[in-house]
Formats: sequence, C-alpha cells, structure tokens
Amino acid sequence: MPSLAGGDVSGEVADYLRPHFRSLADLIRHQARRLENRCAFVAPARRWTYAELDEISNRVAQGLSAEGIGAGDVVASLTKHGAECVILLLAASKLDAVLAPLNWRLSPRELEYVIGVAHPKVLVADEFMGPVLSEVAMPSVRRRLTTEGDDPATSFSGWAAGFEALDPGAQPDLDDSAARLFSSGTTGLPKAVDLSHRGILIQCHAWTGPFGYRKGDTVHLNVLPTFHVSGLVNAVWMLYLGGVAVFYPQFEPREYLAAIAQHRVTDAFAVPAMLRSMVELPEIQTTDLSTLRSIAYGGSPIDEPLLRRCVERFGCGFLQVFGMTECSGTVTLLSAEDHTPGEGRSQLLRSVGRPGPHISLRVVDPVSGNACSEGDVGEVWIRSPQNMKRYFGNADATAAVFPEGRDDSGGWLRSGDAGYLRDGYLFLHDRIKDMVITGGENVYPAEVESVVAAHPAVAEVAVIGVPDQKWGETVKACVVLKPTLQATAADIIEFTRARLAHYKCPTSVDFIAALPRNPSGKVLKRVLREPYWVGHTRQIG
Repeated sequence: MPSLAGGDVSGEVADYLRPHFRSLADLIRHQARRLENRCAFVAPARRWTYAELDEISNRVAQGLSAEGIGAGDVVASLTKHGAECVILLLAASKLDAVLAPLNWRLSPRELEYVIGVAHPKVLVADEFMGPVLSEVAMPSVRRRLTTEGDDPATSFSGWAAGFEALDPGAQPDLDDSAARLFSSGTTGLPKAVDLSHRGILIQCHAWTGPFGYRKGDTVHLNVLPTFHVSGLVNAVWMLYLGGVAVFYPQFEPREYLAAIAQHRVTDAFAVPAMLRSMVELPEIQTTDLSTLRSIAYGGSPIDEPLLRRCVERFGCGFLQVFGMTECSGTVTLLSAEDHTPGEGRSQLLRSVGRPGPHISLRVVDPVSGNACSEGDVGEVWIRSPQNMKRYFGNADATAAVFPEGRDDSGGWLRSGDAGYLRDGYLFLHDRIKDMVITGGENVYPAEVESVVAAHPAVAEVAVIGVPDQKWGETVKACVVLKPTLQATAADIIEFTRARLAHYKCPTSVDFIAALPRNPSGKVLKRVLREPYWVGHTRQIG
C-alpha cells in the first residue's frame, strides 16, 4: 500500500514522557521546580515566571475544586487572553479535569450549542462577551468569571487570589482528556474534539527537532486564538521547551513587528495574509528583526514572489505547517530548506511538506476504498499517537473518522482532505466532502477555483456540485465580482474551458454578493449547495 511514513516511534516517545511527566499538570510542576524564576508567559499587561504559573494554577485549581470540579469535569474559557486560558488549562489538569476553549466569534445560538455539548461547570469570559452571553442559556455553569478587574466575586484573578496556592495533587494519566476543542463546523454542527495529555505532549516533543526549536532559549510570538489547536498547543510547547510564550490578543501588523523587536522573538507563526500585510509596511525596513530564526505559517500555501519578499525582509527561515484539531496540531511540515526560492521550487511550495517521524500517511480512493497510487488524488488518512481520543458525545462520528478503529498507534484517522503523495511530500487539493463526481470523474473544487479566481473580474469564488439528470452532478461556480468590473456566466465558463479539462469546468455560474462563512472565516459550501439538493440524495458525503 502506498504510504508516506516516518516510522512508528510512539512507544519511544511515551517512554521519554513517562519519567518526566505524564500530564500537563506534571509539566508545569516539573518546569516550575527546575526553572522557577525564569520568565514563561508575557502578555501586554503583565508577565509570569514558571513559579508564578505553578502558584496561580494551584490557586485556580483550588477554586475549581470548591465549585465541585473533579476528574472528567469541564471548565470553559471564552477569552482573547491566551495566558489566562492556558492557566485555566493547567489548573484543570491538576484536578484531572478538562478545558474547553470556546470561540468568542460565535453567535449566541452557536455558543449555546457548544456550551450545551461541553457542559462546563465554570466559565471564564472576557467582559465584552457579556451582551452575547446574556442571550445564551447555560444551565450547567455554576460560576461565571471575567478576565478583567480584581473583584473577588466576579473576576478571574480576584476570585483565584482567595484560595490557597496548594497543589491538589491529581495525577492524570497520559491518555486522559486534557482539552475539548470544537471543530470549525464547515459541514454541519461543530464536533467536540477530545485531545489527550499524550497527544499534546507528543506534539511538543516530536516536532521540536523538525521545527528547529531550541530548549531554553525559544521566545515564541503567539497571536493565534487559543480556541484553535495551534494557539493552545504552541503555548504548552513553550512550557515544554522552557521557553517564553509572548501573547497578543489579536493580530495587528505594526504591533506584531514591534513585538518581535521588543521581546527579542526567535520564532513565530503567521498566515500568508498576515505576512503580506507586514512586508508592505514601511516599518519593516527599520524594525530590528535580527533575533528571528523562523516563521511558521499555515492555512494556505505561500506564492513565490511573496516568499522572496518575506525572506528578504524578515531574514529568517520559513516553515509551512499542515495540521488538524483532531491530530493535536501539526501533521506535516515543509522545511525551511524546501522554501529556498529558485528554479523548480514553485511546485514544492504548493505541497504541505512531509510528516514527522511518528506519523504515517496514506491516500485512499474515497469511492472504491482502495489505496491510491503515488500522484493520484484521494482522501488523506493519518496514523499518529497525536490523534484525538474521540468526538465527545458522538460515537457515530468517532467510528466514522476511525474506520478501522483506534489503537495504541492512534489508529488511522480519515482527515476529510483530498490530496496526493509525490516523492515523500503531501499535496492537498480540497475537502473530500466538497468533491464533485460528474459522469464518474472526480473534480476537486480547489483546482477549478484557482482557475476561476484568475479571471480579472473575479474577487472570490466557491465551486460546488449540483444535481444533473445526465451526469449525476455537475460543476457550478458561485462568483463574487470585483466592485467595478463585470463578467457574464459565458465569460467565466469560456475562461475555464481554455485552461481545464472540459469535464472540470463549470456548466453554470451564480453571481452573489458575498460567500457565506462561519465565524472562523471558512466558506460554508453546504449553505451554497443546500438549495440545489432539496429532494435529492448526494452521491458522496
């Protein structure tokens, strides 16, 4: 079976973790004893040493215990403040409880749903969330606290200060749940993803070498929201390394650049759109970026002209990351060496790199279920000890995503992503559920979208499959035009037929004002498809 494998080292990694720490609780206990007064977290308003993180998480744990929180119970965060969220995670771990970081961009209806699934007993939220939460039923929540202020009755810090800094001493197992994150819900209601202590710690241990991060002197700039797996796990990763996590509540280009210089940042994360906004600033010419060793990015590939500008302006290595919430973070990495601009490198920049040494990949035909040959597109399956435990409260979805069951190596997890393998590199195409099967041929919307988007009048496009009496389904392009430009459906279709095989081209075009998106900004293709499939049964997921 064609596969992309770095070797199964899950047992070796677990053996390393066991004598040092078996949980996130053990991680902060161990590092506080070892590093004590070394700076661990930096936020715009304050900073924490390792000893202070251990102390405050003990106080919070005692407060949670007083609210009846114990093993397996859930506490939730609804905050832009990354440090406070991670402190709550560490405190929950000291009780063998679970943290559910929630998306503060959600509507009241969406929040009510995820809070109902997570069933938290304590909720810590930013003050600005008050009007939204006033519309949300939260019958499970016994205590609601705000991140602002120091009132002992209502504020997180004031409330925590009233409890003794005594470690409650719980010893979670490596395979106990540590965090319950929610999927983005692009194909339906969000699912609750249970991540274990093992999965998170293995992510930190096994990817340190490939990322080039250094123990003891890594200063990482983190502007990612902690309801995303990368925002949460990157913070834990810095604790694992004995490094410094620098938190900013959200991205602002000038603030990001200034933070690199101010905090002597060595490594950071950004998406290509963020990088583009920074390289165009005049401040990048005068800001001291000399401490930077790497910038990791994800979410989309980087084009070669932008990469050249970034390498010139930032003067550091670039790493492309593909990851999933269900996999505790990183799955593949395109190394800094693979980003070296030059002839013949453009194709490689369209890949998402290679898996870590503890991760195996295979590509499976989504229709036949057979393994794909190298270069053929199919669904990407992932086997890794980082894989999630389950979708909490959803046994059917868990069984569907682990079709062969879960095992000591994590089991084979269906990613839902379409891609292919070539020379050890993974290339992604689309979501399997977005694939269009027309006349027996598989069409991946991302390929069609990239062509339609090149039309000079097109601002945005989403490609979907719609019912067709002859072909089963056929390709439709949903297009947002640029404000001052015009195009007809015939223009768009003719443009694609000159650049793609005809079976891949749209047979119809809808012009719309805006693409529907979820609170994380992902296009909701199910919303675009729904009107056309009323009374029909889709041939694929």
